[in-house]
Amino acid sequence: MKLEFRLRRATDFSRVRQQGKSFAHPLLVLIALPNSNGELRIGVAAGRSVGKAVERNRAKRRLRAAVAPLIPRMNTGWDILFISRSAIRGAAYTEIQDGVRSVLTRAG
Repeated sequence: MKLEFRLRRATDFSRVRQQGKSFAHPLLVLIALPNSNGELRIGVAAGRSVGKAVERNRAKRRLRAAVAPLIPRMNTGWDILFISRSAIRGAAYTEIQDGVRSVLTRAG
């Protein structure tokens, strides 16, 4: 995922988590919040329930890879946060892609 589309600051992550609307899937959670600058920014997170650092980083890499091809079709003006769940460790890449598509269509 290109750096220009990344949600980077901890304050932005916490703002999206507190004020955004969430859409859950067994593998991941999407939280979306409109922003004022008209850009699309995406953040990816993995909590300790996913596993140790190696597993969390792998889950985030796989999630970023599944989201990247869908960025051109996403609406601008949103801050989107993807949070991986523990089930993502054993999931195939196609299952992650299906989960991302599922939550994005529900979110609109």
